[in-house]
Amino acid sequence: MSEQLPQIAVTPVDGLIDTPRQIVLRGFPHGAVRLQAMLQEADGSVWQGEAWFTSDGADIDLDQVKPDRGDWHEAKATAVITSLRQTGEGQRTPESTEPLSVQLRAFGENGCEARATLTERFLAPGVERRAIAQGGVVGTLFTPAAGGPHPVVVVLAGSGGGLMERRAALYAAHGYTALALGYFGAPGLPSHISATPLEYFEKALIWVHNTLTPAGGFVALSGVSRGGELSLLLAATFPDLVSAVIAYVPSPVTHGVLNAGRPGEDRHAPAWLHHGQPLPVLSAANRTADWDLFDKATGPRRQALALDTALDDAEAVTRALIPLQQIAGPVLLISGQDDGLWPSTRFSEIAERQLRTAGHPFTVRHVSYPDTGHSIGIPFQPNTVLERRHPVSGIVLAFGGTVEGNAHASVDSWREVLAFLAEATSA
Repeated sequence: MSEQLPQIAVTPVDGLIDTPRQIVLRGFPHGAVRLQAMLQEADGSVWQGEAWFTSDGADIDLDQVKPDRGDWHEAKATAVITSLRQTGEGQRTPESTEPLSVQLRAFGENGCEARATLTERFLAPGVERRAIAQGGVVGTLFTPAAGGPHPVVVVLAGSGGGLMERRAALYAAHGYTALALGYFGAPGLPSHISATPLEYFEKALIWVHNTLTPAGGFVALSGVSRGGELSLLLAATFPDLVSAVIAYVPSPVTHGVLNAGRPGEDRHAPAWLHHGQPLPVLSAANRTADWDLFDKATGPRRQALALDTALDDAEAVTRALIPLQQIAGPVLLISGQDDGLWPSTRFSEIAERQLRTAGHPFTVRHVSYPDTGHSIGIPFQPNTVLERRHPVSGIVLAFGGTVEGNAHASVDSWREVLAFLAEATSA
């Protein structure tokens, strides 16, 4: 009987990015086995990782066996992906929904080697992607393969601007019509968040209701960071147009432009206008805010330190508080307890308390994750970037959390989101 050739068995080898994978190293002789992984992103950046195992001749199931050493330390196959580290800089490009291909290579004793390719997809079979630029509304629409109508999720980006197409595509994969709605930093839109009128979003939401004819009239907002703040703000301002809110690392108070304003603009300049009037800014005329904690920091800066001090001025908080009691639907809040950009757990606790004190008649859920920073994203992507240069201000910011904490939060929160939406749409 011939000896089994070494192989890397991946199950499934090709599927949606939120699908867990099993990775098994088979047929390797006794001794050390080195597993390497490499991903080249659409922006040109290169991500790599490796780990060493010891073979006794039996299968090495990565969900059962911890590496002896390497870039990850847990028995979890998907850690091969979430622990990938960036080794080459990419260009800032629009977010791509093209599949990700993770190249796997394993090297054993006596020069034996095996290879495999793991493919992660954002677009499910039959999902249609279509650019939208109608009536001043700019975005990308993702429509599920099955005939509609479908409930709708509107996806809002944070202070980096642009379109969150990957997250929108994944909502469509799970049966929701999803609109990645732009409001700055995309073609045909302003280049900065400065003085963004809420009427733009009102027009977009009316367009969604009239054009997409959502099933049951259901339109949810899903926003991240400044998009989380914006989701709460829009739901409170236009309650008749919003059925539910999914707010990732959000804020229940309104802020200035912070890192996303025009060049030279003060961080406390208004980000939002309504009826031509600027909305209050938490840190403006704030008696306790200490921005020296941010401005004089060496190395990557934790903006959360300054905003924590701003929350100690109760009058400023009250002035900038979004009237969340006006929201006419369920609310899901998702936060990281080591958020370096702003105190999203403390923010979410304020939002939850406000809603419960007001006797909010709908579901209010707050899921908060330890060892987790600002980067709670789509499951099974690299989670190693704990600090990065802000795409607008250029300041290097500390995002917080650990690789393992951020990876767990990204997976678990997505399960929470899908369960929340299933409950909200059935209601």
